[in-house]
Amino acid sequence: MTAPSTWERVDQAAADIRRRSAALPDTAIVLGSGLGDFSDTLRDAIAAPYTELPHWPASNVVGHAGRLVIGNVAGRRVAALSGRVHFYEGYDLATVVFATRVMGRLGVRHLILTNAAGGINTALTQGALMIIDDHINLMGTSPLIGSNDDRFGPRFPDMSEVYSARLRNIADEAARTRGVAVSHGVYIAVQGPSYETPAEINFFRKMGADAIGMSTVPEAIAARHMGVEVLGISCITNAAAAVGHQPIVHDDVIATGRRVRSSFISLLEGIIERL
Repeated sequence: MTAPSTWERVDQAAADIRRRSAALPDTAIVLGSGLGDFSDTLRDAIAAPYTELPHWPASNVVGHAGRLVIGNVAGRRVAALSGRVHFYEGYDLATVVFATRVMGRLGVRHLILTNAAGGINTALTQGALMIIDDHINLMGTSPLIGSNDDRFGPRFPDMSEVYSARLRNIADEAARTRGVAVSHGVYIAVQGPSYETPAEINFFRKMGADAIGMSTVPEAIAARHMGVEVLGISCITNAAAAVGHQPIVHDDVIATGRRVRSSFISLLEGIIERL
């Protein structure tokens, strides 16, 4: 028997979600390391572990709960993806962006990508929230490599505005109203899983990067390929090598995410109610 195509696997997962939730989301949020508590705030929610969803890859990183929650926020139906899978776990990028593809197939119009990131710009202190204005892809590959399925999007999608200016303005307005401090910057994605060397961080700063991480960019590319509007938010959970003076450990990343829980949730709620 021929293995199902990517489109068929995405379609099967989307059909399963439709059976679980009578009301479908128009907004989806991917919650990064230590930021998953937002999913617990959704009202009238249904939840499913990723392991119960057809073809869905398992999330195995500490700080990623690995479940899909669909519920209401500010009168809108929202899908919260509590955890993601990463390229460094050994998944190919088609698998890394599987959840993004499913959200697009469900008809999601807005995708908010959040992550825990290292601060390259010294003005970004631990716990800062950074709206992503643009990205630099240093992962060495793209989720669009290979044959293109026109049902997902065009062969050569435009990337001149990956992160929607409209959504960034909404995020700024929500931050002002809610009293949440935010900054803006460029996110650079690398493969990981080792943290970067001081020489690498100095190089990335010269390239114009403000924050660094190991996710988000493939999802943003896949979402734009499908015509989904994207907003990115980084929580600066640690100073990158050559910026701070302490070793970088994942436990500190998780702890910082939890420390900014209230302001992070407030910002997301403010954004959603303005969409």
